[in-house]
Amino acid sequence: MSQKFDVIVIGAGPGGYVAAIKAAQLGLKTAVIEKYKGKEGKTALGGTCLNVGCIPSKALLDSSYKFHEAHESFKIHGISTGEVAMDVPTMVARKDQIVKNLTGGVAALIKANGVTLFEGHGKLLAGKKVEVTAADGSTQVLDTENVILASGSKPVEIPPAPVDQDVIVDSTGALDFQSVPGKLGVIGAGVIGLELSSVWARLGTEVTVLEAMDKFLPAVDEQVAKEAHKILTKQGLKILLGARVTGTEVKDKQVTVKFTDAEGEKALTFDKLIVAVGRRPVTTDLLAADSGVTMDERGFIYVDDYCATSVPGVYAIGDVVRGAMLAHKASEEGVMVAERIAGHKAQMNYDLIPAVIYTHPEIATVGKTEQALKAEGVAVNVGVFPFAASGRAMAANDTAGFVKVIADAKTDRVLGVHVIGPSAAELVQQGAIAMEFGSSAEDLGMMVFSHPALSEALHEAALAVSGHAIHIANRKK
Repeated sequence: MSQKFDVIVIGAGPGGYVAAIKAAQLGLKTAVIEKYKGKEGKTALGGTCLNVGCIPSKALLDSSYKFHEAHESFKIHGISTGEVAMDVPTMVARKDQIVKNLTGGVAALIKANGVTLFEGHGKLLAGKKVEVTAADGSTQVLDTENVILASGSKPVEIPPAPVDQDVIVDSTGALDFQSVPGKLGVIGAGVIGLELSSVWARLGTEVTVLEAMDKFLPAVDEQVAKEAHKILTKQGLKILLGARVTGTEVKDKQVTVKFTDAEGEKALTFDKLIVAVGRRPVTTDLLAADSGVTMDERGFIYVDDYCATSVPGVYAIGDVVRGAMLAHKASEEGVMVAERIAGHKAQMNYDLIPAVIYTHPEIATVGKTEQALKAEGVAVNVGVFPFAASGRAMAANDTAGFVKVIADAKTDRVLGVHVIGPSAAELVQQGAIAMEFGSSAEDLGMMVFSHPALSEALHEAALAVSGHAIHIANRKK
């Protein structure tokens, strides 16, 4: 006789494990299924984010930036260090330990909340039955009232650059280099490509980024994207736009990349090549043919605004559904679905999901961009405040970038906050909170911000919307 659960979650990434824990907290008998195994060969929870995505990349970004500061920036503070060297294996080992600690923490939370863990591959059958296939090939079928599909995503592969995880790597392989490449090529100038480029450029690698699109960071506010391109180029990244990769050849532990741009056919040779052209949903063998759940041609599962699929009682969240592939989006969808299964009227505000690129300076955004609003015919007022005028940023010798606040010209309601600069991820979250409560730029301008603090830049940008900033000369309206 098969086991019966109130909720079964397939996938224990940031969407799945959060959904499982929340469901259990709401009194539902819950199980979660996970097949991913970490470096030690044991089942590792946390999905792409904890194992080979958000967390390990930030660990490397932080380590590489500390090296960069010691090598380039300490002198201005009067600090003498002598020769500075990077031990790459130690840096990578630190990253691995952080991953191990966090994934172990998730496993402990799953257990503490009474969630049953099944190790293996989960597949939705007809009638909301779930088949679990263990590593040894044995199977069992579980019964449930509700299923949450949270199988995540994986890197997109492209025929011109087949990944071997040696010379040509994807975003996972790029986390485990054991030495600093002399020359590094990166295909894709998106979030992943720019973050990984930053890690190795700081350590002395000559980095060239090949981006097929003619526009840099097209989803980001144009003013922010322009500033980011300028800063990253100054940091040493060679960013080639309109560069379409047509082929690669690996020889003697190097790779020659062929591409075309406005000038015609070209080729460059690198020691390593990172393919970072996006991610795609993991839905292979997730659904039986008669499960009733429908997908589009790209493998994304169709859901409504509440993540319900075409089958009552079956939900899908995170990277396998529409919207941005962001861990925090997946987590909040998991909470929403668990609460709705428990009978609560939970919902998500998809218009206010922050997005961050963890280069330095960070790039963070929430709400709509100025170009998007103008395309919609919305009249706006804009306030911008540079970190070069921030006392706290000056004290930290970290003055690149600015804060931009966009408000409706008629109502003054804040419609977008965009930041490039120090602690951008934290500052944009303040904007998200204000926007969630319908704040106007005037509301932000009337609040008292601590001094000296980087967040004063948000305060001043809000004041600048109406031409009342204190610490910069205001633009004439």
